[in-house]
Amino acid sequence: MRLDEVNALLHPEPLRLETGYERLPDGVLHVACRTDLHRCNGAMFEWWFRSRPDTERYIWWHPVDHVSSAWEGGTPDTHVGSTHVVEEFFTGEPKAQLLIQFRDETEFFDPQAVQQARAEGRISGAVCGRTGMGWDAPRLPDGRLLGGRLLHIVRDTPWGCALRSHFFMGQDLPAAGHSPEAIEQMLPDRFGTALLQHCYNEFTFLSRFLPSLYIAQHRDVQKVEVPW
Repeated sequence: MRLDEVNALLHPEPLRLETGYERLPDGVLHVACRTDLHRCNGAMFEWWFRSRPDTERYIWWHPVDHVSSAWEGGTPDTHVGSTHVVEEFFTGEPKAQLLIQFRDETEFFDPQAVQQARAEGRISGAVCGRTGMGWDAPRLPDGRLLGGRLLHIVRDTPWGCALRSHFFMGQDLPAAGHSPEAIEQMLPDRFGTALLQHCYNEFTFLSRFLPSLYIAQHRDVQKVEVPW
C-alpha cells in the first residue's frame, strides 16, 4: 500500500497487508499493525492523545520502550496541531529521539470519504501525523515535518475496537533525491520488524488501562458510553 492508497483503511474489508511490513518500489518502508483493543472505543482512543500523556503516563503506555514525553503547541480540545516530543526504544533498537506532529486526517484521506466513513460507523476514530527522527528533524517552510507518516484508524466493535496502524517511514526521502537503495540503508528491514512489535505492544498495554482511566476522567462531566 502506498500513501495515496490509504482510503482503503476507511473500509472494514481485510487489506492485503494487515500486519507486517513491505518495501515499496521507491524505498519507503511501509509497516502495518492490527491490534484488537478490548473494552476500548474510538472516543477513548482519540481522548488519550488529546490528554497529552506526560512522562509517567507515557511509560504506562509502554513500560519497556518509552522513556520521556513532552508536548508543544495545540489546544486542549484536539490532538491536531500539537507536537509530541519523545524518547523511546523500538524493540531492541538504539534509543531514538522522535517528533510526532499530529495533523487532521483530511491531510491524508479524502475529506468526503472520512466524513461518510464516520457517519456509517466504519471508523470511530483517527489519529494521524507526520514524524521526524531527531528533535532537529527538517521541516517545510510552513512548519510541517519532513520524514514519515503515521495513521491510526479505529473501528468500534461489539467487544471493543479494532485499531489499524500504518506507518510510511522515509516518505519524504524519494522526493529529496534519495535512491531506494540509500533509503533501505537508512531504514533497514529490521527497523520494520522492530516498529511492528513496538506498535503492537504499546497499544496492547494501553488497552489494559485506558477504559478505567477514561471513565475516571469523564464521570463528572458526561455519561460515558463503554463497549461492555
